[in-house]
Amino acid sequence: MKLVCHSESELVPVAGKMLEAFPGSRVFALYGAMGAGKTTFIKAVCRVLGVVDIVQSPTFSIINEYKTVTGDPVFHFDFYRIRKTEEVFDIGYEDYLYSGSYCFIEWPEMIENLLPEGTVRIRISGEQERYIESVE
Repeated sequence: MKLVCHSESELVPVAGKMLEAFPGSRVFALYGAMGAGKTTFIKAVCRVLGVVDIVQSPTFSIINEYKTVTGDPVFHFDFYRIRKTEEVFDIGYEDYLYSGSYCFIEWPEMIENLLPEGTVRIRISGEQERYIESVE
């Protein structure tokens, strides 16, 4: 699946289409260069999911937990600053990724071998237009 986004205003519908394409999936790994739009896309996905909290990059905290209007948790990871796999074990990644809740992971390259089976891998690329595509 490959979606094209011409402007930020198109992100919510694109995010909705991505979620519809993977209805049973809960873990999404987002790949892309610095500034590609991973956090911005996750903000749009969270809007579709009904998140009521402010969505922002967890670059320093590593993980943010948001709540939806129904009280369901949504987890947002940023592993950019992870240098050793042991750091991921220290935060108890399994509790999150196997919780059945939505989990969105920026910079998943460091934990590729720890991602659960069925993880949806999304690549974001482009400069003027953003290309959002599943890469499996």
